[in-house]
Amino acid sequence: MSKVIVNALRLVFLLALAAGFLLPLAASAATPSIHILHVEGTIVPIVADYIDRGITRAEDENAAVCIIELDTPGGLLGSTEEIVQRILNADVPVVVYVSPRGAWAASAGTFITLSAHIAAMAPGTTIGAAHPVAGGGEEIPEDQMQKIVEFSAEWMETIAQERGRNIEEARLAVTESKSFTDVDALEANLIDLRANSLEELISLIDGWEITLANGLEVTIDTSGYQMTRNEMSLIEGFLHGISDPNIAYILLSIGSIGIIAEIYSPGTFFPGIIGAISLLLAFYSLGVLDANLGGILLILLSFGLFIGELLTTSFGIFTAGGITALVLGSLILFPGGSLFQVDPWLIAVVAIVIAAVFAFVISRIVRIHRRQAATGREELVGKTALAKTDLEPEGIVLFKGERWTAVVKRGRVKAGETVVIDKVDGLKLYVSKKKTKG
Repeated sequence: MSKVIVNALRLVFLLALAAGFLLPLAASAATPSIHILHVEGTIVPIVADYIDRGITRAEDENAAVCIIELDTPGGLLGSTEEIVQRILNADVPVVVYVSPRGAWAASAGTFITLSAHIAAMAPGTTIGAAHPVAGGGEEIPEDQMQKIVEFSAEWMETIAQERGRNIEEARLAVTESKSFTDVDALEANLIDLRANSLEELISLIDGWEITLANGLEVTIDTSGYQMTRNEMSLIEGFLHGISDPNIAYILLSIGSIGIIAEIYSPGTFFPGIIGAISLLLAFYSLGVLDANLGGILLILLSFGLFIGELLTTSFGIFTAGGITALVLGSLILFPGGSLFQVDPWLIAVVAIVIAAVFAFVISRIVRIHRRQAATGREELVGKTALAKTDLEPEGIVLFKGERWTAVVKRGRVKAGETVVIDKVDGLKLYVSKKKTKG
């Protein structure tokens, strides 16, 4: 009899233990989960990766719905295609909500909005103007552009037809760059509803029946929902932040200036390290934005000429050429009519700052040159100078705070060693290694 009681107690214990695990799961399953993604800014590859990750997580956690808050001026066609394809094939209801007030979903944003199971807009928002443009601003032949426009228009029609939206008006957003306010878009059957806030949107979509790509029909249940915000990771946010033409231009300028500073004063390391990192980030950003290769090469040429000014003392000739190449390269980096643009004021500020710095450098060189003529070259002979770079046999030495091109007569001089000036020929010194006593 005692065994029966013991077994019964064990059974009760196991049932209680199982209930302790199952009750929270049942409560969790009964609470609808709503996943929120937030996209603000240009549509670039990192945004496509972020949306893919967010929708996948919503699917894995059996979320009731995945809402994408959208505010974008447009973006790259390739990234837009990835996002639209992911939304169309999602195994969870996807809602695109153009918000907040004053936001817009232009160009790529229109394709993304119309591809959603439910498209919504906040009051005071706009969609449309989806006519394709070249990302890097390169010239596209008229017949080729016509084919691109026709392809984009047919793609927009396919999306609209798939979601039961107004095909004619959707096509006009591409062919005629037509834009729609939230009121116009609702009347034209391009979106499904207007909502003043995210909370109102969640309330309005409760009970909507959605057919997923796999053919499964689901009814959205948002009663007593639990909200989960899936923000961009730190790395995703950083990469998206630098995927901006103005940021890319600043990084390119900082990187080049850092390299110049390292060449001018070797051994300091810090400017060179910052410059190298900035250049790598700039190349990533410019690559993502499909920048014009000719513009990049002209900008790099300009900084090469600036380096030449420091090393050869052309009294402003290399600087003038560098400023010209810099401005021309900056202007064609993202030409007019392209999706991206560098702020003209930013170009002007960078050019003026660099011109001012080199004007100061050149003025010092001119003063040094004049002082040399007044005192005579013989003053330098027999004096000591410090090698700034290795002399093999030619390099740079420092004499009374001034940089000189120097040639060692015999042997090799390492940076940091002291040399004696034996002869002056124009702006070039001929030196010998200082003998040490003992």
